[in-house]
Amino acid sequence: MSETIRILIVDDHLALRIGLAAMVSAKPHLQVVAEAADNASAIAACAQHQPDVVLMDLRIPGGGVDATLAIRQRWPATRVLIVTTFDGDEDIHRAIAAGASGYLLKGLSSAELVAAVEAVHRGKTVMPPHVAALFRERVLRKDLSPRELAVLRLIVDGRSGKEIAQELQIGEESVKTHSKSLFQKLGVADRTQAAIEAIRHGIVHL
Repeated sequence: MSETIRILIVDDHLALRIGLAAMVSAKPHLQVVAEAADNASAIAACAQHQPDVVLMDLRIPGGGVDATLAIRQRWPATRVLIVTTFDGDEDIHRAIAAGASGYLLKGLSSAELVAAVEAVHRGKTVMPPHVAALFRERVLRKDLSPRELAVLRLIVDGRSGKEIAQELQIGEESVKTHSKSLFQKLGVADRTQAAIEAIRHGIVHL
């Protein structure tokens, strides 16, 4: 490939940025034009360098999903490729919904990363089979409402029904109603199972 692909690497860990840069820089047609450690600096780097592809971690200050959404809205020609350790189907769904062109898990080989960068630059969507299966699973699950999500987060935090009602300034019967609804959507029977599923799917992070 003769066309140069200009890359921005976004990760709040310096060692990981160095590692990713080394993996892609081994190919002469891939050029790392900038690095960023958080949401704001990623957006600023895009404004300055206009990269073709952004390698984006999810857990950066300010949020990788929000950074992805902002970049795709302002520079629609720039492709965002998520490279992260988080494989919850909710994480994948949020990233793709924000406009990411692919989702990879850290630990991949240099060849896999280079192939993914080239693919998303051509307009392809890149997901390993395991990630694609999780994404399909998430698509089939009903969305939680904002209130149900708030209740679920407090359940994961170990709050009682009374404490949740006080925190959200709603009645305890409303907490029970929201809890029953989110239990049905998650396919669980009780609070403990709901908390386990929330963490497993990446709906709530500890």
